[in-house]
This record gives sequence, C-alpha cells and structure tokens, in this order.
Amino acid sequence: MTSLWELANPQLRDLVAYEPGKPIEDVARELGLEPEAVIKLASNENPLGPSPKAIAAMRRAVERVHLYPDGGGYRLREAIAGKFGLEMNQVMLGNGSNEIIEFIGHAFLKPGDEVVVADHAFVVYKLMATLFGARTIEVPDPGFTHDLEAMLDAITPRTREVFVANPNNPTGTLVDQAAIDRFMERVPEDVIVVFDEAYYEFLEQPPDTLKFVREGRNVVVLRTFSKIQGLAGVRIGYGIARPELMEVLQKTRQPFNANLVAQEGALAGLRDDEHQRRTRELNIEGRAWLQGEFDRLGLEYVPSQANFVLVRLGDGDAAFRDLMKRGVIVRAMRGYKLPDWIRVSVGTMEENRRFVAELETWLEQRGSVG
Repeated sequence: MTSLWELANPQLRDLVAYEPGKPIEDVARELGLEPEAVIKLASNENPLGPSPKAIAAMRRAVERVHLYPDGGGYRLREAIAGKFGLEMNQVMLGNGSNEIIEFIGHAFLKPGDEVVVADHAFVVYKLMATLFGARTIEVPDPGFTHDLEAMLDAITPRTREVFVANPNNPTGTLVDQAAIDRFMERVPEDVIVVFDEAYYEFLEQPPDTLKFVREGRNVVVLRTFSKIQGLAGVRIGYGIARPELMEVLQKTRQPFNANLVAQEGALAGLRDDEHQRRTRELNIEGRAWLQGEFDRLGLEYVPSQANFVLVRLGDGDAAFRDLMKRGVIVRAMRGYKLPDWIRVSVGTMEENRRFVAELETWLEQRGSVG
C-alpha cells in the first residue's frame, strides 16, 4: 500500500506541530492529583478570568446556539472599529488571532517564498510558513529583542511577509516606536508587515502601529481577546488592515469562523474597561514580584513587558517535569531553542507565591540556589 506520506504535501513530513501548555485536567489525571491542587502558569492566561459582563453575555448567548452566528461579525467589528477610530471594513475576526496568521499565509504565500521573523519569536509564524511551502528566515535577536535593522537586511525579492511580535512571546521584550518608525521607512511596499500585538493591552505606553494602517501601508495588526480579556477558551481575535488588504484576507476566511458565544463575550469584554484595568494592575504587581524573587534567587531572566517572564534554570525540561509533579504547570522552552529556560505566566499573588516556593525547593534539591 502506498504510504500516505507519499501523497501528502512534502513540507508536512518534517513539520513539528505546535505544543500548547498542558491543561490542568490532563496533568491531574496523569499524575493522580486533584485538579484543584494544580495551578497553570503556562499559557499566559488571565488569572482573573473573563469580565463578569462577558460571562453574563455568553450565558445569554448559549440559549441561541442552535442558530448560526453572524458570519460577518457586524456588531463586534463595528465596536472594535469604533474603539480605535477605524472603519468596519478595516477589521476582521478570527478563531483566535492565530487564524488570521493562517489567512495571511493563504493570501500571500507560495512555495519558495520567504518569511522573515526574529530568532526567538512565536513559533506559529514558522509553522504557518512551512505549511504553505515557504522558507522562514530567522534573524538573530540580541538581548532577545527584535533587531529590526537586521530583519530589514534579511529581506530579499522572495520575501512576502515580516512578523514583528510586540511584546514578543516568549521573551516579553518590546521594540519601541522609534525603531518601528525607522523600520517602516525602509521596508519595501510589496512586503506585508504583521505586527502581532497579543499583549498590547498590558503596555502602559504602547507603540502606535495603527497609524501605518491609516496611512494605507501593507500592514496587518493582530490583537486578541485571549489574554487581557480572559477569553482564551472561546478563541476570538481580530486583525486590522487597510480596506484593500482586508478585502483580500476576507476571501480566505471560512463562513462562521467566529462563534456566537465568542462574539458576544468579546463584545461585552471590550466595553469593560474596569476589568482590563484590574487585570493590568494585577499583572504589573505580580510581574514585578516574580522578577524580584528571581533576583533574590540569583536567576537570570529577561525583563518583561507582557504577562509572563522568561527565566533561566539550567535545565528547562527538568524544571517543567518536576514542577508539574508538584502541581505547577509552566512552559518548557526547548521548542524555542532555549532548553535552559522556562516561561512562567503571571498568576494571582497566591499562585505566584506557590510557584516560587516550589521552584525554590527544586533549586535547593539541585544545589542551584543563588
């Protein structure tokens, strides 16, 4: 019998699938723990959960799930556009902002094309490029921060897309407005620049990338309701681009890709500024505390602008496994070419203290404390 791999697209053979953070239920079942005894600090989720207004809206929406959602997402797109002073035809919805990365690939990538990313950027960029038969150019990022000048130098006539994650996942670093402006002055007009801003709302003074959309540049800005809005489980994100670019992207979208419950929760959450403020303040406090504890323990870490911290432990895989046995789920970083590191999400202060206590015990057993 012919192997299916002989029939499948050849780029799939060596593709490494994305591995998300382990769910609490899986860890509890595998290790014989009670789910209530496990905390998850692996996927940069909102420890406060969704806005109460979003929860109420989603509960009301459940009574209508026998009906298809609004395939165009009119009310949510209108609200997003209104919030940022845009037109609705500049906004599209995705099943998480990850889906819009796929739309951009469908629209602009062919086998042999190139995509430019930072060396330690979100792995999904490379995964998506590979799916479309494109080559990913990974540019060194000194200090774990995007080197936009070097990324410009990596652009060739085959380059179709450049991804800039800001703040970057998994490093938490930020490229400032001046560097972005210099980059945009030189980037070729026929290259699609994607600013992935999943952690945008955690910034006190975020760079303005929407100005490039307003100027009519070939820019897509990605944002999500998964992080500060706490809606990761219903998968809803959005992209912003100039109308002509958005018209192309909309042709790649399947009908009803944003479900009814997600749209209603996102619409209510978008309007709840107080919940976002509380989340931001909790994150600032918890992030500063975690980084202070890493200083106390003599651990190297990357100062973060997001809701997670990348910290070096010497053996990230062992730390991941052993902390998980103690009921604390973090994220190993081998998949990002950082086997010595883990990424820990900022949780509630109770969760943060639990993590540091278990980490300190692990370090003492290994003789690794400061």
